[in-house]
Amino acid sequence: MSNRNRIAVGLLTMSLAGFGAWKANEGFTDTAVIPTKGDVPTIGHGSTRWEDGTRVRMGDTITRQRAEVLARNLLTEDEKAFAASLPGVKLFQDEFDLYMDFVGQYGIGTWRAGSPRRDLLAGNYVQACHDLLKYKYAAGYDCSTPGNKRCWGVWERQLKRHAKCMGAQ
Repeated sequence: MSNRNRIAVGLLTMSLAGFGAWKANEGFTDTAVIPTKGDVPTIGHGSTRWEDGTRVRMGDTITRQRAEVLARNLLTEDEKAFAASLPGVKLFQDEFDLYMDFVGQYGIGTWRAGSPRRDLLAGNYVQACHDLLKYKYAAGYDCSTPGNKRCWGVWERQLKRHAKCMGAQ
């Protein structure tokens, strides 16, 4: 193990590499789409709302440049809410990036109510990593079901997130 230290969550922001990976995971759509059955309309790099809180609607369009600005603005809001949800917790930059990726995918409400947050608050970093694997459903469907073509990417993303989290331990 290296000599690196965890840093107070409130002092961290998503790294450029983390933001780039998040955008790559989300992909880009210039027109609103419903990414998986039962999901809500998303646009750009997975945004479900505009900065003013208005929900993305089918038929909405966006340029790549505007999508980048929207994603960064919403991410900045999420970073503040994420930090506020983890008082006294310290994370490595890699951990911060992957948990912010989770928030970007599942939302801050799911994060606040979830077991990864509870385990981080308790100092159970490894268990928080394992908790990520509980998030494998889309519209009630188990995306870890082998061979499914409905939402395999949801499960694949969790597996990668879990591996990165464990690698940070």
